[in-house]
Amino acid sequence: MIDFTLTPEQVMLQKTARDYATNMLVPLVERTRKTPVGDTPWPHVQPVFKAGAALGLTKIFVPEALGGIGGSCLDAVIMLEELGAADVGIASDYFSLTATMPLLLARAGPAGQARLADFAAAPAMVLAGAQSEPNVAGSELLMAGPDPAYGPKLAAKRKGDGWQLSGQKSAFVTNAGVADAYCIIARTDAAKPLMEGLSLFWVPADTPGLRIGRKTPLIGWPLTSHAELYFDDVQLPADALLSPEGGAAMLFAMVPEMPVCLAATFVGLARAAMDYALAYAKERKSMGRPIAQHQAVALKLAEMAVEVHGARLLVWDAAAACATDPMAAAMFKAPAAKAKAVDAAIRNAQLCVEILGGYGVTREYDAGRFLNDAWIGYSCDFTRDVLMLGIAQGL
Repeated sequence: MIDFTLTPEQVMLQKTARDYATNMLVPLVERTRKTPVGDTPWPHVQPVFKAGAALGLTKIFVPEALGGIGGSCLDAVIMLEELGAADVGIASDYFSLTATMPLLLARAGPAGQARLADFAAAPAMVLAGAQSEPNVAGSELLMAGPDPAYGPKLAAKRKGDGWQLSGQKSAFVTNAGVADAYCIIARTDAAKPLMEGLSLFWVPADTPGLRIGRKTPLIGWPLTSHAELYFDDVQLPADALLSPEGGAAMLFAMVPEMPVCLAATFVGLARAAMDYALAYAKERKSMGRPIAQHQAVALKLAEMAVEVHGARLLVWDAAAACATDPMAAAMFKAPAAKAKAVDAAIRNAQLCVEILGGYGVTREYDAGRFLNDAWIGYSCDFTRDVLMLGIAQGL
């Protein structure tokens, strides 16, 4: 039997996340909109992030035995929708990524589980991953063919009892310059195809030879940080290798929760755009009555509600499948949820701009901010077209 009723614990988690978002994230967003922070947003975000971490929001997947919540993917998406409704950038980068990467550590084996214990013991650690590289399309990470010419080129070579990393990651490394530690995909065997030649390494932010390069300003998400990473013959111990050698691609396939949780933040954005447009349409008058009562506007509001509900159901279904059918989650439900949630966010942000009319294209109102933030989702964590091609391949 299918039941969409939240448990009392999930209702409490939802309320905790919503209260945090309302009392901490929304004021931060409003404050920094009036006084832009430039390319150094982290000092403004850090105290707010620490408050969220203190509530356990970054440790939702950490086992209770290690001091975490020990929650499910459904628990996580309920929480992340609330954060995404306040600010999708903060929700996606600082919270969703940091919260889901412990699953990589837990499923990586003993070396990863040791790092998981370190993460659990830290009060407010920020995590990051680094995949894409200059002149290497992100879609190449999904290439399952035999040609070793495709994919990341960052070299990981054995050096004594450990490893040496040499190369560069492109300017889209999420949380670069902010993270306490990075999970780095590197090529341990350039002669093998991706499914056999990529490995995952744990690199603390203070490791000698690791440098932060040029920062990348985005069209939205002003409170996040993205930049290049350089590896100048970075020396790592043997236990920095998280995956089995050559097993990074398979390890990531074992964590469908990552795109599902990212999708949840865009459901939050789609909901925020709808709520904002609805509130405006109830107050703004035309021809003597609120514009919400005009059919042209009412139809847009109804479409926005359908978008939110449809995207949420796909995300919840994918979240449930992470526990019951991980293969289906990885191959179909997670990419479908991410694609649909971003579609809903973009569509609702567009409709929000339309409903606000002239005010929709001013900086005084949030409609334009919603649209810029939503469009970033199209490209992050694989483009919509790449996700759809992956689904088609699975079919």
